[in-house]
Amino acid sequence: MSVEPRTDWTRDEIAALFDLPFTELVFRAGEVHRAHHAAGEVQLCTLLSIKTGGCPEDCGYCSQSASADSGVKATRLMDVRSVLQSAAQAKDAGSQRFCMGAAWRNPKDRDMPAIVEIVQGVAAMGMETCMTLGMLTPDQAAQLKAAGLDYYNHNIDTAPENYGNVITTRTFEERIDTLAHVREAGINVCSGGIVGMGETRAHRVGFVHALATLPRHPESVPVNALVPVKGTPLGDMLADTPMAKIDDIEFVRTVAVARITMPRSMVRLSAGRESMSEATQALCFLAGANSIFTGDKLLTAANAGDDKDAALFAKLGLTPLSGEEPMRVCEAVA
Repeated sequence: MSVEPRTDWTRDEIAALFDLPFTELVFRAGEVHRAHHAAGEVQLCTLLSIKTGGCPEDCGYCSQSASADSGVKATRLMDVRSVLQSAAQAKDAGSQRFCMGAAWRNPKDRDMPAIVEIVQGVAAMGMETCMTLGMLTPDQAAQLKAAGLDYYNHNIDTAPENYGNVITTRTFEERIDTLAHVREAGINVCSGGIVGMGETRAHRVGFVHALATLPRHPESVPVNALVPVKGTPLGDMLADTPMAKIDDIEFVRTVAVARITMPRSMVRLSAGRESMSEATQALCFLAGANSIFTGDKLLTAANAGDDKDAALFAKLGLTPLSGEEPMRVCEAVA
């Protein structure tokens, strides 16, 4: 009989996991991973920015915020044909899921017909579809479900008590509300956050706790390492205080604790991989990460790239998730 994952984790229990000797923590995470997922298989996903820059939110990490002095220029929503061409390229490169992000606080109703057409077009290719468009109303979530959207990404970013240090233009509760609208519409939830923003381990405990105690765990949990961008508050802060950057072992600990507390979720090794060593990435896979973004770019940030990913998979003996095509070198989706 299948046992439902726990959603009653306490902060003390999660803190105790973080405090385990590193090798013991990774071993336990590996055991949990193998009990719920195929060992050595990693899902390949591609992320495309379909509307870049000009976002009214003040997220301290984001180069696309209108308040950031990052040099990112605002663009209009891409036309449907261009998005579908990029999706076809991603599929040819071996991606199973196509994720699309728009730098909005929330989509306007006038944007929804194009968004719906994009979802329908990508789904028709046989790829999983994922979008991140900011906050959603229940009606917008219902429209996306009817169009065939598989996943909606809306990260909580950090612990509730640290949230105000990162973002002031919307509340933590508003993020939880959007996740509830997505869940009520019948769309799979993708929600994670960013570590390395100068937070404490207690904040990382709170971040995992907030996700692991949702009424139902997110089906996908992206764990990002902050990519510091000059001209953003957090990017400039880390330039002045580099010791605030999370170390590799602590990052792997975060992945491992996410795996143990959310055993059935896909734990995605997301932003920050381009600056990680192969050894660090290998430890993340050992600790239960089983999804990555491929390609040279994540929205506006650099990514490891298809060539490096294929070489790393070959070196580690990893294979794409069952049902995906083998990785091969191709022109990256920008």
